[in-house]
Amino acid sequence: MPDPILCDFAAPIATVVLNRPERLNALDLESWAALTELFARLDADDSIRCIIVRGAGKAFGAGADIAEFASERANARQAEAYGTIELGGIESVAACRHPVVAQINGACVGGGLALALACDLRVCAASSRFGIPVNRLGLTMAYGELAVLQRVVGPAAAAEVLLPGEVFDADRALQLGLVGRIVADEQLESAVARVAGLIAERAPLVNRWHKKFIRRLQDPTPLTAAEIDEGYACFDTDDYRRGFEAFLEKRKPEFEGR
Repeated sequence: MPDPILCDFAAPIATVVLNRPERLNALDLESWAALTELFARLDADDSIRCIIVRGAGKAFGAGADIAEFASERANARQAEAYGTIELGGIESVAACRHPVVAQINGACVGGGLALALACDLRVCAASSRFGIPVNRLGLTMAYGELAVLQRVVGPAAAAEVLLPGEVFDADRALQLGLVGRIVADEQLESAVARVAGLIAERAPLVNRWHKKFIRRLQDPTPLTAAEIDEGYACFDTDDYRRGFEAFLEKRKPEFEGR
């Protein structure tokens, strides 16, 4: 069987591909575990400045693979074990220190949408479709998955997604805050490549810090003195010197990530 998750690395950008096109990239237990392992490796690689996540074929991800529910989610005990592995995959993306961009086409529903929401930026094709219609199956989103949705769009929009259980278009997804940009279908790949290229050109330490700071500020616990100090650590980096000098000399900076 082909690997359910692929990775292509063309420094400094890595592309992660959900690779079950015959199932519209429905995510099974093997896929979630593979995502966790892969993102642990990517997180540790200092040469990476941006990661793109996309689906193979006609969809980003059509949710969980219902075909394995009878064997893997037949009762609450099994479902909790499955959910732990699934959430591990989602959180491995959200916690990765490198910026992650979701390239969304076709269906982006259920677990596929949860995965996209774990990314930092989401760019979608105009024909994309979104939703988390789990109430049609008599299922809930567990707290860990729901936290990912609510972290991005807030409680009111989360209710708009979950309670009607609809599958909706890209314009509605943008209105709810599920995506940040809509582009023509034929422009999706080039639009994402441009965004990833811009991220990769910028100071990588700063991008990693900003991702960390944004996530930390979602925790209401007061910042420690060490965390406040970290907000100024950039001034001691070579990249700050390079960027400042390049600005004064009206040239493009070349950041080295140190």
